[in-house]
Amino acid sequence: DSDLSMRTLSTPSPALIFPPNSPGFQNGRGSSTSSSSVAGETVAMVHSPPPTRLTHPLIRLASKHQKEQANIDRLPDHAMIQIFSFLPTNQLCRCARVCRRWYNLAWDPRLWRTIRLTGETINVDRALKVLTRRLCQDTPNVCLMLETVIVSGCRRLTDRGLYTIAQCCPELRRLEVSGCYNISNEAVFDVVSLCPNLEHLDVSGCSKVTCISLTREASIKLSPLHGKQISIRYLDMTDCFVLEDEGLHTIAAHCTQLTHLYLRRCVRITDEGLRYLMIYCTSIKELSVSDCRFVSDFGMREIAKLESRLRYLSIAHCGRITDVGIRYIAKYCSKLRYLNARGCEGITDHGVEYLAKNCTKLKSLDIGKCPLVSDTGLEFLALNCFNLKRLSLKSCESITGQGLQIVAANCFDLQMLNVQDCEVSVDALRFVKRHCKRCIIEHTNPAFF
Repeated sequence: DSDLSMRTLSTPSPALIFPPNSPGFQNGRGSSTSSSSVAGETVAMVHSPPPTRLTHPLIRLASKHQKEQANIDRLPDHAMIQIFSFLPTNQLCRCARVCRRWYNLAWDPRLWRTIRLTGETINVDRALKVLTRRLCQDTPNVCLMLETVIVSGCRRLTDRGLYTIAQCCPELRRLEVSGCYNISNEAVFDVVSLCPNLEHLDVSGCSKVTCISLTREASIKLSPLHGKQISIRYLDMTDCFVLEDEGLHTIAAHCTQLTHLYLRRCVRITDEGLRYLMIYCTSIKELSVSDCRFVSDFGMREIAKLESRLRYLSIAHCGRITDVGIRYIAKYCSKLRYLNARGCEGITDHGVEYLAKNCTKLKSLDIGKCPLVSDTGLEFLALNCFNLKRLSLKSCESITGQGLQIVAANCFDLQMLNVQDCEVSVDALRFVKRHCKRCIIEHTNPAFF
């Protein structure tokens, strides 16, 4: 009976976070009663608050000789809480086991706005269940203070763990589950349906996730406002390989408030999917379709409908994009600040000219591996984009030192220049260094250092 009572209270064991053979459990710490290993799995245990005073006679005898209080115990509560705020979730659980004062401070609600768990061997589902149960003690079944959950790289996370978050954390604003490839659409639907304040969602590398939508129950209940209930603004679906145009259509129809969308290596997306996106999501500021090989100039025509709202665009390795697509972007998206067009081999000096003359506030440009861009294109950049800070020309075969000198003579704020695998002289690199004092040059010329 006493063992059962000990297991129903309060402090999650650090074994919840680390397996028994991890570095955190060496030197005999935390290995006696904190956890047990069954078939190689960490089994979480929960402990009651530490006793007010030490009861073992030998320890009590030693404590009599220790008349001075430890320095850290002299700190006021607000200072201790400030220190605890820098600790990750597992270390905070450890601190809660030191003494009763630390226990009370470690579970201060201000410290539990974020749960961060990492590691491939963690039983994340169990950890989330125990932590949310402890955080719901003052408000049964609801954890009102938790706003951020980051469990990136935890491959043992399953739908069960996301169901726990969806049921217990209605105030959740940020969820990152990148690399957790065992979660499915249904669990994601539950989270976005039961957490109406969710604004930031990272499901990159979750290969089973094919769209973002409300559950059927939520759709029926909220039918008058259907499509306006998901408040996600930031969505990262990088490496969601099975995402198709139909799924992107569903996302666009439900997540109309999107401002940041990353679809890197979503290789099944086509221009049709981008057309759906532009119909519903007119507030996008940052968009990445890098390595989406079916995106072409027609897709660029759709993206150009964002006009001056678009500030960041990545189309790296989209081989079907040419000067025509760049011209659409340059004509309508005049406030563009960042463009990554690396590997778009159809871009020439004419495309760079359109870009430089219309997007004069450009700060970062990557046109590496564009063999048709030469010193002529760089001259247009130098004479129009004076605010340029980052420029990548990696593997641009037609670039010479003369083009670099023109850039350096006009773009004094240049901070990064990549000319790896370019045929440029040491004198040209030295000229860049003299005129752009803060510029870091990435190069492959052994004579320049």
